[in-house]
Amino acid sequence: MLIDLKTKKITHQDVGQMDMYVRMYDELKKSKEDNPTIGILLCSETDADIAKYSILKGNEQLFASKYKLYLPTEEELKAEIESQKAIFELQQQEKKQNDQE
Repeated sequence: MLIDLKTKKITHQDVGQMDMYVRMYDELKKSKEDNPTIGILLCSETDADIAKYSILKGNEQLFASKYKLYLPTEEELKAEIESQKAIFELQQQEKKQNDQE
């Protein structure tokens, strides 16, 4: 998992940069046994248009999210991880179903 923390509003350059990082990691470091590399952009502000029209759309390996200025509790963090894990698994199931059609 690759994480990039941005202190300003997300830009299309940030998304492209993360895509490059994921591709480089996959080529240079990832082994065949590893799970897919995931890139996460944490930003002080998000932009719906960038998420809608950039490579984030339809790419299950890149994520952009607004971060909060305080640390979550351990329980909140665990709940969020489980929530995101469930979403990811549903996306993978949908992708498999679409590939079979």
